[in-house]
Amino acid sequence: MTHPGELLKSRNLYAGKEMGQNFLSDPGTAQMIVDQAGITGDTLVLEVGPGLGALTLPLARAAGKVVAVEKDRRIIPLLEGELADAGLTNVTIINQNILKTDIREIAGDSRLVVMGNLPYNISSQILFKLVKTRSVVEKAFLMFQKELAVRLKAEPGGRDYSRLSAVVQYAARISHMANIRPNSFFPRPDVDSTVLRFDFFETPGMNEEREDLLFAVIKAAFSKRRKTLKNSMTGGDLGFKKSEAGQALERAGIDPVRRAETLTIEEFVTLAGAVWEMKKE
Repeated sequence: MTHPGELLKSRNLYAGKEMGQNFLSDPGTAQMIVDQAGITGDTLVLEVGPGLGALTLPLARAAGKVVAVEKDRRIIPLLEGELADAGLTNVTIINQNILKTDIREIAGDSRLVVMGNLPYNISSQILFKLVKTRSVVEKAFLMFQKELAVRLKAEPGGRDYSRLSAVVQYAARISHMANIRPNSFFPRPDVDSTVLRFDFFETPGMNEEREDLLFAVIKAAFSKRRKTLKNSMTGGDLGFKKSEAGQALERAGIDPVRRAETLTIEEFVTLAGAVWEMKKE
């Protein structure tokens, strides 16, 4: 693998700050991630933001097929060159924004393993997309800035617990895989990174319509996180009057003066069920 700095310099290119580009430059770190992910010849991998191929190369050596979605068309010829030099032919590169990519179409009849070093500015949106399409996503191994990884794993009751924590924990078991130091990247970021593993699961009794409502309830609850649930759930996308918000909380057996960060996933599901029944009446 050619060092990212040398590759970019060879084409008079640079890492784009607007796209949050910090390219993984340590082959040992990339190989460790692939090894721990248990990738085999039967695995269909969706790589988000392959960049210059640090993770793509060991992935392609281990997986049956890799579909790499890269937004930055400037660097795709460099990635293609790295793959060609390594004699790897099982990688399909799609020049597209992952947020506009049809993940179900890529999966076909298979279930995907998703991997990537996610740009900080769209990490949350990518995770929401994976939650919505998890019927075709078996698991994911994703790298984040450490502070976001802490938020994702946060438990109820603390300030790190957020809308994102609740939505993702509803749909996946999250486990810590590794911490990655800044010197494993080019350009060197100012913060540590963390690789998390997500094992996605379906929730019995929840269809798409009910899940959409659950996510709307979680969003409303955290929209004014310093306020009580009764106040934060009033107005907004739910369109509740204060009395209706109070009624939903009462039906769910939740004290209306509590705040969103104190609710467990199970309590959010119960609350969404109460809202569902009210809207059906």
